[in-house]
Amino acid sequence: RQSGFGLVQSGDRRMSWWHAARRVPAMRRVGPATRENTTLVVGGLGVAAAAIVAQHALRAWKASASAAGGSEGTFFARRLYEGPFEAKMTRREAALILGVRESASAERIKDAHRRILRINHPDMGGSTFLAGKINEAKDLLMQGKEDR
Repeated sequence: RQSGFGLVQSGDRRMSWWHAARRVPAMRRVGPATRENTTLVVGGLGVAAAAIVAQHALRAWKASASAAGGSEGTFFARRLYEGPFEAKMTRREAALILGVRESASAERIKDAHRRILRINHPDMGGSTFLAGKINEAKDLLMQGKEDR
């Protein structure tokens, strides 16, 4: 039914003839269901934004790692000394082989020596040359330490 000023009355609602012809319901108030949907949309956009930020941060970190050489290791594990070995071993080279500082305590040197020699022991399929270098590095760093 049509009432004055081009409005169509359908039940208890009034809408324009254009909406009535296309069966588009009149605008409804924002209720709880719409608020929940809005919360979900905003939450989803927040997660997407966080993912994009994390992606850019990871790319920037990788770029800075490759610019700095990139051979120091990964985020979770550092790489050990790969060589080549010098003719006469220095304290610096010995510390790099064992993965400790030159000023490390005797206990820390022994722990590093055990850990690395377990992996490279000739009885376990390791190289005798590498085992000798590991032992030489331990002996060189242990010189002057009281706790032998």
